[in-house]
Amino acid sequence: MSGWLFALVLAAVTVGSLHTVAPDHWMPFAALARARGWSRWRTARTTILCGFGHVTVSALLGIAALFAGLAAVKAVGSHLEKQANVLLMAFGTIYMVWGLRRSFRRDPHHHDHGLTEWSLFALFSADPCVAVIPMIMAAAAGGWRAVGVVVLSYEIATIATMVVLVAAADAGARALRVPWLDRYGDAAAGGLIVTLGATLAIAGA
Repeated sequence: MSGWLFALVLAAVTVGSLHTVAPDHWMPFAALARARGWSRWRTARTTILCGFGHVTVSALLGIAALFAGLAAVKAVGSHLEKQANVLLMAFGTIYMVWGLRRSFRRDPHHHDHGLTEWSLFALFSADPCVAVIPMIMAAAAGGWRAVGVVVLSYEIATIATMVVLVAAADAGARALRVPWLDRYGDAAAGGLIVTLGATLAIAGA
């Protein structure tokens, strides 16, 4: 591997790992896993699915930039990023209302049949990371193989970091022994996601 490609791979791994530290990349999974009673495997599987959607859309935008130009594609990506917090708050609000309704039913059992996971997948796919786009364009000088190496490095780093952070947060959430969470856990998870989205929007993240 040439020096310049190694530098791009290192940059992709660093960006993929660091941008995932933001709480919106792991907190929703831990909150929903606690509320839904997901197994650790289901939590990890959902995280991997959503992480794949998140990074793949980012990579596709980068590849599109090779043909349409950086400015145009980065503008689209930035617009999607700005809407991400709004979508997060909308998802949290809907889930919170649904959770409250479920809490007052006589038979408050979970029957989402995977809808929560696919909703998260759509949400994370609509929130690309535009920081990887210039790296993909730089890698294009070395051909499609170089682009593939950079994209793969970015994807692995992002998804792996998400899985580790979610697993740690999930372990902490499982340790909580608060009786009311068994009944109002879904509503609490929705409220937490709304608060997270609002906090990030106010902070300009």
